[in-house]
Amino acid sequence: MSTVIIILAVTAGIIGILGSVVPGLPGPPVSWIGLMLLYFWGHGADKAGDPMTLSFLLVWLAITVVVCVVDYVVPAYFTRVTGGSKAAGRGAIVGLFAGMFIPPVGIILGTLIGAFLAEFLVSRKSGWQSTKSAIGALLGFFFGTGIKLIASGLMMYYIIVFLK
Repeated sequence: MSTVIIILAVTAGIIGILGSVVPGLPGPPVSWIGLMLLYFWGHGADKAGDPMTLSFLLVWLAITVVVCVVDYVVPAYFTRVTGGSKAAGRGAIVGLFAGMFIPPVGIILGTLIGAFLAEFLVSRKSGWQSTKSAIGALLGFFFGTGIKLIASGLMMYYIIVFLK
């Protein structure tokens, strides 16, 4: 059973990292599940013998929740800061999912093109204003992805540290 838990925890950490980049996969929550598996099945001690504490696990749960909320709020914020409308945010999401079939270029270009077209066609803004909104949506996507990747990467680090 111990080997199964270790394999599941490491797999959760890897899926968490992948999920930070691939839309539709919940990255940080899956990584946190890997930490939780190690904690509850007695693998929560590092090489020095210090145990993983419940406080440590709860802090990472709070970080996971904050990162997930920020990931949803930041792209819209960046889009609005650059003068974009709700249509640009929705267009970026549609473009993101359409671009999933050609990762990673499709995801990036899909976000950019989706936001631009929605702003240009739906909100009837000029080409320059639409471009600014599209760049804001793309920057928001990169920022949210970066935060998720950092959190999941750190959790994967701790999964490895707490393996016995």
